[in-house]
Amino acid sequence: MTDWTKLTKNLEERGFTPRVFATKEEAADYLDREIDGVSVAFGGSMTVQEMGLYPRLAAHNNALWHWNKDALTEAATTDVYICSVNGLAETGELINIDGVGNRVSSTIFGHKRVYFVVGRNKVAPDYDAALWRARNIAAPKNCQRLGLKTPCAVKADKCYNCSSPDRSCRALVVLWEKPRDVERMEVILIDQELGY
Repeated sequence: MTDWTKLTKNLEERGFTPRVFATKEEAADYLDREIDGVSVAFGGSMTVQEMGLYPRLAAHNNALWHWNKDALTEAATTDVYICSVNGLAETGELINIDGVGNRVSSTIFGHKRVYFVVGRNKVAPDYDAALWRARNIAAPKNCQRLGLKTPCAVKADKCYNCSSPDRSCRALVVLWEKPRDVERMEVILIDQELGY
């Protein structure tokens, strides 16, 4: 069971702004109100997709979707960036693994505001457990979804630290604290299981 009080306290101490919502609908309503009339990019995220954020925000923002490959370069310069995490430690570290690097780089630099939407299934007790989750749960499921021929996707059980040409674990970013040049970085915590 996630200790939301401990998690939000630890995130705040690291410079993040946490917000807790009971449902994905409540979180989507908040983001729909909060993000208006700006340019916004979405990182590849099943959580974001399950929340239905893109069509809602595209109705009143200049929105770019990660899965449109032509938008990757332009997405790096939007006002707002929205994605999820592969693992979030109750101690406050945010962990993401990426194959191309566009998603992890956008969480570090280039945007005025960054929002991470995180379901309770991605929360782990500490850094080591969150890293383990990112490598052994999120990465294999993403490789399967993408139809990659990595050992983790084929066997569907764990990370093999492979050297496959299909390997999607090519970059790892850990946010220990909010980067200095990002004006605001919010962690939208949702008490539902979402994404991988």
